[in-house]
Amino acid sequence: MSVQQAAEAFVELADTLIDDFDLVDFLSQVTHRCADVLSVAAAGVLLTDQRGGLRVVAASTEETRLLELLQTQIDEGPCSDCFHTGRAVVVADLSTETERWPRFATEAIRTGFHSVHALPMRLRSDVIGALNLFGRRVGVLDDETIRLGQALADVATIGLLQERAIRHRETLAEQLQTALNSRVVIEQAKGVIAERRQVDMDQSFSLLRNAARNTNRRLSEFAQAVVDGTQPA
Repeated sequence: MSVQQAAEAFVELADTLIDDFDLVDFLSQVTHRCADVLSVAAAGVLLTDQRGGLRVVAASTEETRLLELLQTQIDEGPCSDCFHTGRAVVVADLSTETERWPRFATEAIRTGFHSVHALPMRLRSDVIGALNLFGRRVGVLDDETIRLGQALADVATIGLLQERAIRHRETLAEQLQTALNSRVVIEQAKGVIAERRQVDMDQSFSLLRNAARNTNRRLSEFAQAVVDGTQPA
């Protein structure tokens, strides 16, 4: 991690603080930036939906997305605990947490992750989700890295809430629900591209995202076109 990397990450995330931005693409960018800047193996973002449950919105790798999805299905794991308590959850060795999170810890270790840090995405008392940071080795991040990770989570949270969404909770709920719905379409488009291009799901998402950016289209809009067949995969 370098000062330049950290500065570039904050500038890049702050640049999205406009009235209308692509939320799913923004959060995907957050996970990739966090993984790079914080030197962790992978990162994921879970947000609350209109019913107060957690949903996976972005992850830096496909294996991470599936692991995060497991957390939401069984309501078990560091991100879930972090969201419900509003406090960071730090686990140096996941093998010590098999009683606390039997299914999550076992699956995370099987996937190749051995440590995890879950940081709350909140503004004051309003917790809207959590940022998960996964490590391949046993151990905890140093205090400076954790503070930087929390700062990135805070910037992402501000990007989501914005001034109008802070004043009107319903606006935020609708915005997040739209992002969650868009994620379904994006996963479908990833599958189409993966099958047709004979690539894995991570490569498929990169192709999808790059194609959307190159044509100046929203990620969800481009994905819908791929699913509909109006945009070649």
